[in-house]
Amino acid sequence: MSINACAAMVERGDPDRFLAAMAAPAELRGRLFVLYAFNLEVARAPWVTKEEMIAEMRLQWWRDVVEEAPNATKDRSHEVAGPLATLIRDQNLPIELLDQIIAARRWDIYRDPFEDQADMDRHLMHSAGNLMWVSALALDASQQMEKPARDIGFAMGIAAWLRAVAGLADQNRVPLVDGRPEGVRALAQSGLDQLKSARGAKFGAATPAIRAGWRSALLLKQAVKSPDLVADGTLETSELQRRGGLLVKTLLGKH
Repeated sequence: MSINACAAMVERGDPDRFLAAMAAPAELRGRLFVLYAFNLEVARAPWVTKEEMIAEMRLQWWRDVVEEAPNATKDRSHEVAGPLATLIRDQNLPIELLDQIIAARRWDIYRDPFEDQADMDRHLMHSAGNLMWVSALALDASQQMEKPARDIGFAMGIAAWLRAVAGLADQNRVPLVDGRPEGVRALAQSGLDQLKSARGAKFGAATPAIRAGWRSALLLKQAVKSPDLVADGTLETSELQRRGGLLVKTLLGKH
């Protein structure tokens, strides 16, 4: 039941990752649903309250869940935290990477801009990059897959971030180090460069986790060509491109 609850949560809150997980073999889907639901819970934590201390406490609760999971004798009775702790133990997932995913969300609590591009890149790598790599590890990825998995996750993070820029700006946040068209174009191009560096990588059974970023290239190319779409909040693909692209990659066994 908890896995079903995680799946339903992901279907509502992260439809791209839901579709990618559904394209995975049935016996592997639950692992992805748990991690994606965890990511949603953590991402939402800073936004459910305007009180900074309460938001910090919510994130700390998840940090405690992750920290205690490897040695827990009784998991917390929570529809995501319980399955997450079990998955951490069963797959020997690195808790330091999960903790970095949580810690990265502290940026959403406050309104400070990124110090520089390196600071923003670190945020994206600790959030999207870590999630991609941990998801691959949950599907038994080997260590040599880490760099290409992180490269693809980082590119996916940039694409998702560019789609969120307009909404973050509406919340009086400063989401970009350089919000000029040329700055947006350079950021999107850096994502495409990461995808290029990972081209040809083989992920085996972990491919369904990597496939979660199947829309990244198309979105990033749009941002390079028309950076104003980012500020307008209209960076998007058609539904046919969205579902068709995943279908083609799944049928061909590609990521």
